[in-house]
Amino acid sequence: MTLLQVDDLTAEQDCLYTLVIKHADGSREARVIGSIVDYVFAPDDPVAAIERMARPEVRIVSMTVTEGGYNFDQVTGEFVADNPAIRHDLAHPQAPTTIFGYLTAALKLRRERGIPPFTVMSCDNIQGNGHVARRMLVAYARLTGDEFADWIGSSVHFPNSMVDRITPVTTDADRAEVADTFGIRDAWPVVAEPFFQWVLEDEFGAGRPPWEQAGVQVVPDVEPYELMKLRLLNASHQAMAYFGYLAGYRYAHEAAQDPAIVSLLAGYMAEATPTLRPVPGVDLAGYQRELIERFSNPEVRDTLARLCAETSDRIPKWLLPVVRENLAAGRPVVLAAAVCASWARYAEGVDEKGAPIDVVDRLADRVTAAARRYPDDPAAFLRDPQLFGDLVDEPDFRLPYLAALKSLHEQGAAATLLTL
Repeated sequence: MTLLQVDDLTAEQDCLYTLVIKHADGSREARVIGSIVDYVFAPDDPVAAIERMARPEVRIVSMTVTEGGYNFDQVTGEFVADNPAIRHDLAHPQAPTTIFGYLTAALKLRRERGIPPFTVMSCDNIQGNGHVARRMLVAYARLTGDEFADWIGSSVHFPNSMVDRITPVTTDADRAEVADTFGIRDAWPVVAEPFFQWVLEDEFGAGRPPWEQAGVQVVPDVEPYELMKLRLLNASHQAMAYFGYLAGYRYAHEAAQDPAIVSLLAGYMAEATPTLRPVPGVDLAGYQRELIERFSNPEVRDTLARLCAETSDRIPKWLLPVVRENLAAGRPVVLAAAVCASWARYAEGVDEKGAPIDVVDRLADRVTAAARRYPDDPAAFLRDPQLFGDLVDEPDFRLPYLAALKSLHEQGAAATLLTL
């Protein structure tokens, strides 16, 4: 559905929606969620959205804008000031199109009116998401004036967070099931697995709800939890997605029930574990076993196509930090390199039977062009410094990458999995 359709549905359904929990045994739980009490569709009325955030009663602005919404260079980590959307927002501060334009305009209004700033709470899958949100927003604000940027940096709070629940795209079958099973007509129910975890840094400038009463883990340091989630769950999704798709699977639970893919996941997680920090209250071995069980839930029906989307915003943030830490410590990166090779093979846009693959990625044209330079230049895919930095020059990464990519072309995904 488009954003405009979501806007229409929100008005028609009085901001209510149905949450459906899908258990692996086929049972369902459903409840209507009424936590949204009002809705402003910002593209239709950006001034209204800015004014809403500027109200004194607003104390927290949360944001989920995907990994690609933070507008920073994957290698340098610096804010990309020449992005056309950023240039537009700087020229039209009352009609922004990016989160930075909206937040900056609202914070300026609050400051002018003597209202304390709200807390900016990022919920995206980025390590140190609060720190990243602060750096990027300050960088944007600095383009409008140093003094205002300094005020944001010193006055606005940006808690880090980690959110974990597998939530696939809603389908027409989900809508039909909600109507048939529960008698609820909902044009956009949300379906999810039973598991959920929200870990939140207690770093708020003007108070917060008692979220711990709803199962949220409020902690002084989120980093151990987010590293666990990003480098085990999110990166394992990437490990499973491309190999699984190329091997002929289309759903995550199908791939996660293949013993060869389970072996890949277990091996990759063994590579990644040394890069983690001690996680208070978590048995990492048990967490890894639970991940494979969660991936295997046949009722969730998470598609591999969803997991394969926007890889240029995912692997550099989730998998490559594991590679770099392990290389620096002299540890092997064989399976992580194979995952990158599976991305390169998938990015060619043609599967093993010659059928087209719809590569959904903001850099789709670029990564596909690089991937298709195989075999004339086997390492061409790695020669993108914005994605891989200088990893092409690291033989302990490049050589297993090339071996896996060669096998993917000559033997196929299923046979390659058996060699890893």
